[in-house]
Amino acid sequence: EVQLVESGGGSVQSGGSLRLSCEVSGYTPSSYCMGWFRQAPGKEREGVASIDSDGNTRYSDSVKGRFTISQDSGKNTLDLQINSLGPEDTAMYYCAAERWLPLCTIIEADFSYWGQGTQVTVSS
Repeated sequence: EVQLVESGGGSVQSGGSLRLSCEVSGYTPSSYCMGWFRQAPGKEREGVASIDSDGNTRYSDSVKGRFTISQDSGKNTLDLQINSLGPEDTAMYYCAAERWLPLCTIIEADFSYWGQGTQVTVSS
């Protein structure tokens, strides 16, 4: 059974940083796409970043240059370093995974496996 468990969320002030982690178990395909999504109150879930098994990354325009997605295959974790946080980044952050995709996207419908989320709250 595939399980994704996020951690690292919290409350920070504007300009601060957090590092989110997603521990992955029961999932070791040779080719995959993994991503981070977020959902703010009253808004739809949006893709933030993704990374494939070759290390190719993709970011939404709203986070490009501030967020960095990375993976540690030895520890089976997916991380998201988030810097220069602002109130607009307040959201529940989710990690997601999918087996091989022709293009590793940040489109919610492309992913089958999801974690329960970790909350990030940024105060001004």
